[in-house]
Amino acid sequence: MRTPARSPWRRAAAAVLGAVLTAALIAAPPGAPAEAAAASPAVTTPPAGTHGFPFLAAAEDLGSYGYTENEYFIAGTASSYAKSGLWTSDGRWRVRQSGQAAYKTRLLVRRPTDPAKFNGTVVVEWLNVSGQIDLSPDYWFERDELLRKGYAWVGVSAQSVGVNGGLGDIKGLKGWDPARYGSLVHPGDAYAYDIFSQAGQALRTPDGPDPLGGLKIRTLLADGESQSAGLMTTYADAIQPVAGVYDGFLIHSNSAIAAPISGDILDTLAMPNPSRIRTDLTVPTFVVLTETDVPVASLARQPDTSRVLHWELAGTAHGDQWAYDLGNPTVQKSAGAAAPQPDCAAGSAPYNDGPGHWSMNAALRGLTAWAQGGARPPSGAALSTNLRDPATGLAAGGVRLPDVTVPTRTLTGERDTSGGGVFCGLYGARDPWNGDADAWDRHDAGDPSDPSFPRTAEPSLSRLYPTHADYVGKVRAAADASVQSGYLLPEDAAAITAAAQDSAIGG
Repeated sequence: MRTPARSPWRRAAAAVLGAVLTAALIAAPPGAPAEAAAASPAVTTPPAGTHGFPFLAAAEDLGSYGYTENEYFIAGTASSYAKSGLWTSDGRWRVRQSGQAAYKTRLLVRRPTDPAKFNGTVVVEWLNVSGQIDLSPDYWFERDELLRKGYAWVGVSAQSVGVNGGLGDIKGLKGWDPARYGSLVHPGDAYAYDIFSQAGQALRTPDGPDPLGGLKIRTLLADGESQSAGLMTTYADAIQPVAGVYDGFLIHSNSAIAAPISGDILDTLAMPNPSRIRTDLTVPTFVVLTETDVPVASLARQPDTSRVLHWELAGTAHGDQWAYDLGNPTVQKSAGAAAPQPDCAAGSAPYNDGPGHWSMNAALRGLTAWAQGGARPPSGAALSTNLRDPATGLAAGGVRLPDVTVPTRTLTGERDTSGGGVFCGLYGARDPWNGDADAWDRHDAGDPSDPSFPRTAEPSLSRLYPTHADYVGKVRAAADASVQSGYLLPEDAAAITAAAQDSAIGG
């Protein structure tokens, strides 16, 4: 039996994840007023600038989906916050206002062109700056569900690195296009929480041009992945009870420790370890973890409640082939050679191409219905942090979609990062079952299906699935079961079954 929790690649993945989640870088008593305390900032439209398009403008043809993309500036005075009283692991955190500063940042808005196609829900993503530029990982994970169901999506440049720049070659929005973004002002990440509140309020009650073009909001959801998820944890625990701007939270791939309220990375050590989601919120919070996240984030496990829900996804990675393939053209359009890359070693296993995006689609639809007064989505089983099937290399436990229950390859959130860049470990790995014919099939730490001795041969697909019809039938049954259990959407089940039919697997 393998014990990857002790293996070098598990330790490397956990170390990389911890570094990324901490590199970025109020609560009122229960029963606080429901009225939004956030100010409604002034909304303006940006000049065309040198490039003639916004940073992170979609490379895909949004018009073919019936969508339009526009950018807006928001400006006002933001507050910073400090701890008030003792903060403990239960997330019931009080704050006091500690300062004020002027700011001006941007919103990137994608919405249905036809108002009749809008479903009433706006997903507001805290743009991720781990790569030292604005990135929208959850837009890429959730893209299919967003566009097919008529959501509006808004990306917020909430953090200083995205506006002012950091260690990367692109010095923020201001450095990328001074003619477009030179007027932006970000006073530091201590103010990011209130900036994010004011972004939501600008959508609800715009003071100036309406970023949503007159669309009427029914549900406003806050969303953040990876480093942004750590900030989102603190926002949900400390700011939401005071600001009351958002109707629900989708926290994707956070760590066990939330981001510091001060915005100073050095204060991470003073945050409660673990940092759990408070259970007295009046709006729902949905936490989704991949295999890459669980070794670190599992320290913050807590029972699901009527307002807090967790999924841990088997066969998934923090970043994956789907998000990379969808997002990289957009990042390249804006950043070119400066775009952050996984930088995994040549000849190593390919990135995880597992079911992470299917799960995020289901999570988004489930959270939307839940926030609108519907039933809470189902709980998910805990993912094992140290047990894998010795025959397949697949992790035990967790939410298990057809890629895992009817497997054709090893899918893991772990990765041997030897010779790779800082982000390599976040992309997991896959290993096709082809008789150990790949260069990485060496039965060592770099072999996803067999990372340690004694040697275990990869499964034989012809033995697992004697005929193509047998394989397709098993995929269809697994997809239907996942839909019935609430972990997969019917549209995605159909796509999974169609892909199985189009494959040559079986016999």
